[in-house]
Amino acid sequence: MNRQGRATSNFEENYMQQLCLASPAPSLKVENWLRGAPLTNFQPGKVYIVEFWSTSCGPCVRAIPHLIELQSEYKDEGLEVVGIAASEEAPTPDQARTKLDAWLTEKVSNLNYRIGFDSTGEMNKLWMDASSSLGVPTFFIVDRDGHIAFIGHPIDIDAVLPKIFNDTWRGSDEAKATDAERIAADHSARTPDPRDDSTGNGSKGLAGSALSG
Repeated sequence: MNRQGRATSNFEENYMQQLCLASPAPSLKVENWLRGAPLTNFQPGKVYIVEFWSTSCGPCVRAIPHLIELQSEYKDEGLEVVGIAASEEAPTPDQARTKLDAWLTEKVSNLNYRIGFDSTGEMNKLWMDASSSLGVPTFFIVDRDGHIAFIGHPIDIDAVLPKIFNDTWRGSDEAKATDAERIAADHSARTPDPRDDSTGNGSKGLAGSALSG
C-alpha cells in the first residue's frame, strides 16, 4: 500500500473509532463528585446531558441558568444533567478542586444537577479527545439506551432535546447531517493551513512579518 493509501486507511480507521452519533457512551471516570450523588454508569430509560465546562469559560458560565431550567423542566421525563469540570486551572489538582467548590458555593447556590471534577485527563481522553471536540462548552447527550445522540454547542440544545425525548432524533437525516457537519468542522480546524508554515514563506507568514516590521 502506498503512502496515500495508508493515510486514507488511517483516516478511515480513526473515523470509525471516533466518538460520534450512535456510539455507545463512554464511561464516567470522574475523580471527585462535588455536587450530587456519584454517578458511575448511565441508567437505561434516562437521558443525560454531559457538559464539559470550566469556570474560566464565559459561555459555560452563561449556560448554567439554562441547564438548571432544563433539569427542572425535564426531570419527570428522566433527564439528568451532569457538568464535568476537567480543565480547571490552578497550581495543583487539590487547589483546582477547592477553587471550583468555592466558586459553586458562591455563584450557583441553586444548582440542581451533578458536578464532577477530574484532573487526571481521563474524562477528556474518553469524551473530548475521542470526539475531536476542541473546547468548552461541549455538550454530549446520551439517550435512553446509552448511546450518543448529540455532540455540540449549548445553542442547539433546545431544538434537539425534545426530539430525543420523543425518539425522533438519533436516526433522523437531520441528526446525521448535524454530526457530519461537526466532524468536518473539527477535522478542518485540526488540519494545518499550508499557507501558515514554520518558515514564514506562506502568505500568512508574509502578512505577519509585514505587521511586525
